[in-house]
Parts: sequence; structure tokens; C-alpha cells
Amino acid sequence: MIGEDVAVKVSVPVSARESEVLAALGAGLSNAQIARRLQISVRTVEGHVSSLLRKYGVADRQALAARAGGAGAVTLPGDIPGLPRSRTSFVGRRAEVEAVRAALARGRLVTLVGPGGVGKTRLAEVVTTAVAAEYRYGAAFVDLVPVRDGRLGHAVAAVLDVAEHADGQEAVLARLRRGPSVLVLDNCEHLPDAVAEFVERILAASPATILATSRERLGLSGELVHPVAPLPLGSDAEELFRDRAQLAHQAGTYDAATVADLCARLDGLPLAIELAAARSASLGATGLLTGLGDHLRLLAGGRGAVVRHRSLRGVIGWSHDLLTEDERAVLRRLSVFVGDFDLSAVAAVIGVGAAEAADVLGRLVDKSLVQHRHGRWRLLDTIRAFAAERLADEPEHAEVRRRYLRWAADLATDLAVGLAGRPGAAWHGEFDALAGDLRAALTGYEQPDAEAHRLARTLAWLTFARGYLWQAPDWYAHAARCAPDAGEAARDLASAADCAQVGNDADRAFELRLAAADRARDAGAGNARAIALAQAVELTGRFQVVFRDEIPFERRRALLAEATAAGDPDEPVVAARLACAAVWTAHPDTLRPEAGLTAAAVAAARATGDPVLISASLDAVRVATINDGRVAEWHRIAAERLELLAPLDPHHPEHAVEISDARGLSSLTAVAAADLPAARSTARLISDAELSGDSVYLAASKTVPVLVLSGDLDDAVQLAEDMWAGWQRAGRPRAFFVWLTMPFAVLAHGLRGDRERVAQWRARAAAMSDPVSMGWPLLDPLITLVDARLALRLGDLDQATELAQRARRLPASSWYRVLARAATVELAVVARVPSAEADLAAAQADSAGNDWATATLLRAAGRLRGDADALARSAELWQRMGARFEHQVTVELLAGPKLT
Repeated sequence: MIGEDVAVKVSVPVSARESEVLAALGAGLSNAQIARRLQISVRTVEGHVSSLLRKYGVADRQALAARAGGAGAVTLPGDIPGLPRSRTSFVGRRAEVEAVRAALARGRLVTLVGPGGVGKTRLAEVVTTAVAAEYRYGAAFVDLVPVRDGRLGHAVAAVLDVAEHADGQEAVLARLRRGPSVLVLDNCEHLPDAVAEFVERILAASPATILATSRERLGLSGELVHPVAPLPLGSDAEELFRDRAQLAHQAGTYDAATVADLCARLDGLPLAIELAAARSASLGATGLLTGLGDHLRLLAGGRGAVVRHRSLRGVIGWSHDLLTEDERAVLRRLSVFVGDFDLSAVAAVIGVGAAEAADVLGRLVDKSLVQHRHGRWRLLDTIRAFAAERLADEPEHAEVRRRYLRWAADLATDLAVGLAGRPGAAWHGEFDALAGDLRAALTGYEQPDAEAHRLARTLAWLTFARGYLWQAPDWYAHAARCAPDAGEAARDLASAADCAQVGNDADRAFELRLAAADRARDAGAGNARAIALAQAVELTGRFQVVFRDEIPFERRRALLAEATAAGDPDEPVVAARLACAAVWTAHPDTLRPEAGLTAAAVAAARATGDPVLISASLDAVRVATINDGRVAEWHRIAAERLELLAPLDPHHPEHAVEISDARGLSSLTAVAAADLPAARSTARLISDAELSGDSVYLAASKTVPVLVLSGDLDDAVQLAEDMWAGWQRAGRPRAFFVWLTMPFAVLAHGLRGDRERVAQWRARAAAMSDPVSMGWPLLDPLITLVDARLALRLGDLDQATELAQRARRLPASSWYRVLARAATVELAVVARVPSAEADLAAAQADSAGNDWATATLLRAAGRLRGDADALARSAELWQRMGARFEHQVTVELLAGPKLT
């Protein structure tokens, strides 16, 4: 399957993630390396390895690796995500299979084009099964029938089992970028523009090959179009009829001329032939021909594809007319389902008992109007559309839609209740399979309605918990429109704002906060209005750097005044929210909160006992410590926030706002304090969290610095590339964490000795927004640190004097100052700068508590004085921190005199 390093032949069921882990074992990766590659925790990897050991009945990971790397491995149909499992034989089209395989070998985009019912999907299934083993990273099959505008990327991401991004496509591209694979996009005709744009992005950003099926070509450069014609008469068409008629238990033989005439009138369309064959058990081929004639004459007309399409409608209409009344009723009611459904769903929606539903459903399956596989049922799209038209003409339409809504609401509620304590992999697939129907059930419900509101709010919560951050605000907003009163609508809009904030869309979150305040006013809920307005003000201060358009200081002050007037200041939560907002409006420069207001905000928040409020107030303290250069205190506050928030539910949008922010800032502070164990721990939290699913470039930006300092340079440069590509796809937003990561990407390439890539990343950094304009003027020490370390690594010793002077000028409050001074001292020692010894003594005086700086200065002292003991202590300290690259450099110095 897509994502595997090798195609694995198995006889036991393994999940998509287990297949990836197994392939990685075959490549000789350790658990830690697998965790980094798949962006999961080491503990999760250990769990998958234990499961694979049980499933394969082997004793150790070496045996598993042998299984993964065995010669002659093949990809089985069951190994291809999303591939339908057909229960019938594939008739004819042998030459076409080979022709499509040859086209896939020549080009990276092949489109099977033909009318509905001609067999494009079945041909694609067979070709995919045949070619999957030829692609190192396998294949995946995505049925686009239930997908609507704006959901294309999400549908593909669900089949690939990857976390999504802002437009649902970023994680897909990241997965496909790993290596050669084939992605099948089936039934593209109702999304031509979206599919064309998506395919173009895939082809430009990955080595993947696309096999598409559609009623028209995609119209892209390099597209190889393979027309799929009806089955040839006189051979394959008649063979298909006979084969399917036998499956319908029709005994005896068929008159060749009659079958040929029947297939000719059906235009050789496979679906039409199969529908007719299903009725042959009761009518025979002659009866079919007689009954079909009038319908075909009635609907035939025009030329080309239109004729075949009308012929297909004629077959479906005629088949529908032959049904009993109860079969017709069930068929048209089933049309509300957009995805697979089970027997309980049928019973709930069609309005009959389970036994009767099973009986009628079985008859519809026998007549090929309903498809059955793996205990679930589904209507073909053409049949569903036909049945939906019949339902729309019936007085029962509204009641069926109401039962469908009630069923969906109950289903969503059950899924949400059962979510507690379940790992993501245990329910993601279940939700993804049901999400299409949960969404479709809300179609047409935009006004206050208790049942629609229950479904919309639950769907929004499930969507957020699944990690689809950019969809969740839409569904919460939908819930607000269906809310029975203004107070409930305000709650929904507040949750929508939380989701947008976690997704790093501050502008949208701000507008949603104001909308929530307006609905709270309508409800006469003054405290709720005050809280919503205060949160809007707080957002403009704490997250100013991610706003596309800065909110003027005067407006922020006016909103705070409105909030103060609206709420009861004696209510603890209101008081805490107002106090926190006041911190960010005391001065036009929001990033310089006043100490007195900050202390008051913390006191008010602690009085509530609410971890979310306390965390928000502590963030103001964090900014104050940054301004004072107290990195150790900053680091302590970050750790306190993480501890406070640990018991909270990351699936709760309000909790997730603080959890996401605390994790990101904890990673940043741990790097600044050179606390690598803490930095790695937080990086694992970020990688494991679904909260960053729609903004993976942000998660990557918080992980790359940790990888660089730990010496995982290969992983760091790859993740940095993913971050850069994701940031560009997101529209190059103002993202401080991305800017901060750019110097670390430069450092990673420089430590690997790649001057060309160093220059490339320096140019990229220069092309980004000026960090000073983003409100972060104290980052020069990071640049100095990187410049000094690279000058030493690459032998550019002529920079030593200038960098030493730059380091001496760094303000005491600067970030990374201690690290930068240590790096410039070591460079000065190697370059024999006259001031090196004095600089060493001065740097040692203020490096206490920073292991990175201490280890660097010990190494500098060892170089300066030929002190092997100092070098040994430096090596020991690097090893204790887990800084592998720096440790190796120091060990090499111990073995003999070197410059780096």
C-alpha cells in the first residue's frame, strides 16, 4: 500500500500502519527511527511491533524484518487501501488491461474515459491489482462518488490514513512524496475542476502516478486518455450476460441470436447487461428482450454518449418498474445514503422492522440494484440518483429525510460517547466511513431544529477530534444556524473560534469570537458576551504575529470596554478573562505586558481553579520573561503550563487551544535553554498530537530545531523541506515558528558540509517576512550562533573576529545569547583571535546552567590549551544531552588535533 518501503506478502490481516512499521523493520530501522519517519511515538511503534510479533507468530524483530524483506514479495488485492473486492469474474477486456498497463509505464497520468456504466471502475480495479507490485510504495484506490466540493483532499487522506491539512491535501502530498506509487481516483466526473487541480499538484510535488476514471478527460498536460468503450458485441458482451445470468441461478442455455440482440439493444454497456441478466431467472432472455424494447425506444435519442446514458436510465427504469411495491419503496428510501450502510441503518431509515428490511434488501441485492460486500450494502451512484428522483416525487420524502437525520444524529452521538479512552486508530476508520452520511443528513437544515443541531454539534466535535481542523469551524457554524436559541448558537460559535485558533487561523477565530458575542447579546447573556469579547481581545495580543491584518489598538481597547460593561466583574471566570485581556491592551505594543497587570491576571485565573484560564494568564508571564532574557524562568513556565494541561482533553476545542500553544512554546523554550531531553519529549507530544493535523508545517517547524541539536541531521533536512513546502501551500502565512526554524535548517545543511544547500536556505530565509516587523526583534543571537558554528565547521575562519564582536554586543536579554557567545568563542580559539582567551573567561562566567554552552566552552578550552581532560568532560556532557553530532566531533578531537 502507499507508504510501504517494500510490498509485503502476508496471510494475516495487518493494518495500514502495521504494514508501514513492518516495511520499516525490513529496512533495518530502529524503533526511534521508525517513530521519526512515521511521526508517531516510540511507544506506539513498540505496540505495533508487539502486535506484528503475535500475528506472525515469530520470536523477535529480526524474524519480522526477514518477513518484510523476503524476495518475491507481492502486493495482494487486500493490501490496497480502498480497493473494492468484487465478487464476480472479470469478463473480457484483456487487451485493454495490457494497454492501460503500458500507458501507465509511459506516463504518470492515465485517464479511463467513457459513459456511466461502461465498466471504467472495474477495469481500474483489475489494472490496479496487476500493477501495484510494480510500484515500490504500492497503490491506493479512492472512490469519489460520495465526495462533494471541497472534500476531495479529505477523502484521499482518509483512504491513505494520514492526518489532514488546511485544504485536506497537504498530508496526501507528503505521503505521496515518499516514492513511486499509483493513486486511483475513481468517478471524477462530478468534480472535474477540483480533481484536475489536485492531480496537477500531485504530479508537480511527488513521483506518484495517477490512474483516473471519468466521463470526460481531465484536460491536463501529459494526460494519456484511454477510451473505455462498451463491450464488443459478438463476444465479450454475450459472455458477460451468460456469466451473470448463471449467477442469477437461471438454468439451461440461451439462444445465441436472442442474447446477441439483447446485448446490442443494451449498447454493450456492462451495467445494463448485468441488470438485465439479474432478471433473467424469472423472465428469460426472450422475456427480457420483449420487456426492454418499449423502454429503450422511449428513452433513445441523440448520438454518442448521450444515447448510452439514456439507455442506461432506461434499463434502471425498467428494472424499477418490475419491482414489487415494497421493493420500490425500499429502493427509493435507500437513496438518502451516500455511503455504505448496514441493516440497522436500513431499518431505521426506511421505517420497517429489521426482518422485513433484511428480506427486501436481499431481493434488491439479487436483482443487482443494491451491492453487498463485507456485511454492508451500497447503491451504485447511477441507481442512487434514479431512486432519489423517485423519492423526491413522493409525499414521504420529508419523513424519510427526517428519519435519516434522526438516524445520523443517533449514530454520531453513539460514536462520540464511545470515543472516550479509544486510541485514534480504533475509531478513525469508523468515523471516516460514516462521515459522508453524517454530513449529507444535514443537507437542507439551515434553520433552528433540535435534531439537526444535535447532529451538527456532534459532527463538529467528531471532526475536530479526528484532526480535520479546517472543517470543524464550518460544522460548528452550521450548528449555530440550527441552534434552538441564541445562547446555544453562541456556544457553537465559541467552539468554532477555538477550532480556528488551534488551526492557526487567527483572523477567522477573531471574527467568530465577535459573532459569538453578538449571539450572546441576543440571548441576554451578559457574562457570555463579556467572555467572548475578552477572548477576542486576548487573541489579538497573544497571537498578533499570525494575524494577516493587525487589529488596531483603538479597536482592541474599545472591545475591552464593551466586555467590561457587559459582564459581572464579581463572577470569577468573567473577572479572569477581563484581567487577561487587559494585559494585552495596556500598551500598543502587545508583546510588552505590564508586570502589575500580568500578576493580576494570574491571580484572577488561579482564583477560578481552571487550568485553561491559568495557562492563558501564564502566557503573559512568559512574554515578560522573554523580554527580560530570563530563559530559565521562561522554560519553567512552559513546563508548568504543560503540567497544568496534562489532564485535559485534547479533543475539547477550548482545551486544545491552550494544549497546542503550550506544546509549541515548550518546544521553543527547551531549545533556547538547550534542554534536549525536554525538547525531545515535547517534540514527541507534538508529533503524536492530532491537533496539528491541518497545519503540519507548524508541527514540523517545532520539531526541526530539536532534530538539529540532537544531531539527527538527515531527518532534520527532510522535515525542513516538508515544512517549507507546506508553508508555501498554505499561502506563506506570517508564521514565527517557521522563520525561527530557517536558521536551524541552514545549520543542519552546514554541519553536513553542503554549502549549496546552505546558500539556498539562507536565500529562503531572506525572502520571508522581516521578523522585526512580526514583533520579534531579539533573535539576532540565533543567527550569530548559526553563523559561528558553520564558520567553524566549514573552515571559514576569517569571520571569527567580526562574529566575536557581534556576540559581545548582544543584549543580556537576548534569546540564545549564551549559546551564541559560546559558539563564537570556540571559533575565535580555532582562528587564533587575540581576544579569544578573554572571551572564553567572560563566556564561562555566565554559561552556568546551560549544558550546551558549557560543553562548547569546555571544548574551546581543550582546543586552546591542549587540555584532553576538558575535551573528555565536553564529550561526556554532549553524550549526556544526546547531542550525537557534537559528541562525535569532540571524540574525534580527543583522537588528534582537528579544527572542527
